[in-house]
Amino acid sequence: MIFNTPIFYLFFVLFVLFYGVLLLRQRPRVYLIVVASLIFYGTWNYRFIPLLVFSGVADYFIAQAIGRAASQRGRKGWVTLSVAINLGILGLFKYADFVLLSVADFLQLFGVTADLPTLGWVLPVGISFYTFQSLSYTIDVYRGEMEPRKGLVEFVAALSFFPQLVAGPILRAKQILPQMHELPVPTWKDVKHGLLLVTAGILKKTVADLLAIPAARAFDSVEPISLMETWTGVLAFAGQIYGDFAGYTDMAIGLALMLGFKIPPNFRVPYFAVSPVDFWRRWHISLSTWLRDYLYISLGGNRNNRRFRNVMITMLLGGLWHGAAWTFVAWGAFHGMLITASHALGRVKAFAMFHQPASRWVTVVKWAATFYLVMLGWVLFRATSLSSGLSMLADMHGLGGALPGPIATAPTILLLTVAIIALLHWMDYGVIRGADKLESKPWLFWLLILLGQTLCLMVGEPSNEFIYFQF
Repeated sequence: MIFNTPIFYLFFVLFVLFYGVLLLRQRPRVYLIVVASLIFYGTWNYRFIPLLVFSGVADYFIAQAIGRAASQRGRKGWVTLSVAINLGILGLFKYADFVLLSVADFLQLFGVTADLPTLGWVLPVGISFYTFQSLSYTIDVYRGEMEPRKGLVEFVAALSFFPQLVAGPILRAKQILPQMHELPVPTWKDVKHGLLLVTAGILKKTVADLLAIPAARAFDSVEPISLMETWTGVLAFAGQIYGDFAGYTDMAIGLALMLGFKIPPNFRVPYFAVSPVDFWRRWHISLSTWLRDYLYISLGGNRNNRRFRNVMITMLLGGLWHGAAWTFVAWGAFHGMLITASHALGRVKAFAMFHQPASRWVTVVKWAATFYLVMLGWVLFRATSLSSGLSMLADMHGLGGALPGPIATAPTILLLTVAIIALLHWMDYGVIRGADKLESKPWLFWLLILLGQTLCLMVGEPSNEFIYFQF
């Protein structure tokens, strides 16, 4: 089931009917969340439901064992088992074939032909998200940041909670488990704001699907295209991936809020970032903070003069988290180099002004440079191979095979693409800063909700899956 489809609307209405009207006790409601979440997940591939349940059950009992362990060695052994189980499952389903094919390609460089057998397993949807979410619980218990909680069903309900199960945000146990125990009752304000977020998310997804057309034209075309079409395609993908992923996040947060659950934001207008570091404080916040807290700090963080090494390892693995392909590794490495360069330049006196509160014009320069670098990274992210990505980067700068002159409609498409990206951020500002004013005017609020939902039904493509489902 996809959020922006009639079948999901029916599913959610039935769930609310049972959850809020027919079941009034805590225990039956938690069981309902588990059952509904597994049904929701099973609509993609029911065969992977046991894998999801196994991850939750294993980490629940491992956390209990960590809490009972009498020695540090015992605690470390149990958390190591949790890491091995979670990363082992992720590695088998997501990276095994990638490693085998990469080994075969490497041997081919030396004239050795290796026909290595591959698994060919289907990637379970959402596995990267719920694996990290489950793993964070055992690590937090190991570090003493939270006590192991009683209630297996509550833990499985928190791990499989359907609004954010498939594509996040990645929730920490300390964020969701207390709520799953209390089952907060939504206020009317929560319901209205949740509905606003859902509508904004559907609108973002709708315009993201429109941007997919010029993006595909640039990245997937077998014929040469013009320089302007190349830039339009890169801009379009920047808008597409933001609208698609932020749209899903808005819907997930909104649906949870309508049930009374508070999920922290995953985006803060990322294309207004003024440095590579600032970008990762605004983009996919639940992943960037997860990598910081559980990987970067575990590697040593800023200590022992190994900051740059730790940043590169973190970003390389962050890139690989997105997919089993060298393009994602290159994208992670690129952002790792940007972050390390940003930190290094901050130590140079001539660039110190760029790391301090600055004038409007300096801020504009920082924003333009950051957005340009982020777009270069998106080329590596979207490209089907490293060679095609490098070729497009060359085309963007007039060094490749891009045609010198645009087609007649290219300037119009470029302007529309820029306008849509601006619209996406305007919607963000409207929800973040203007929601209270909007919700205080019922006539305007309900008019915008009606118009937004109607527009999506008229021009949207409900069958289009979200990009991050593949990760």
